[in-house]
Amino acid sequence: MLVVGKQGSVSWVLGLLLAGALTGCSSTAQLASYPSVYGQKPAAAPQMTEEEAVSMQSRLTALATARQSGSISEAEYQRRLKELQLLAEQHGADTLKQIAN
Repeated sequence: MLVVGKQGSVSWVLGLLLAGALTGCSSTAQLASYPSVYGQKPAAAPQMTEEEAVSMQSRLTALATARQSGSISEAEYQRRLKELQLLAEQHGADTLKQIAN
């Protein structure tokens, strides 16, 4: 049994033990079996691309512009808005179902 009288020497002994344990892990082949915690991780589901985001933004802008100019009726605007809101509400649940399968 090792008895250490000072707090500093406990840290020193633990440091030696840790250094001894790490010397056995010097091979990169051993590290290859562990998961990497660095870098970009893949998404669980496909993410929206920049092109899709720009396309959706332009669709929404066009809808708002059409409403303001009066080129579509209020009823048509509400129908399209409800369609987009329904998509937004269901998208999360649909994506979770895809992930689970």
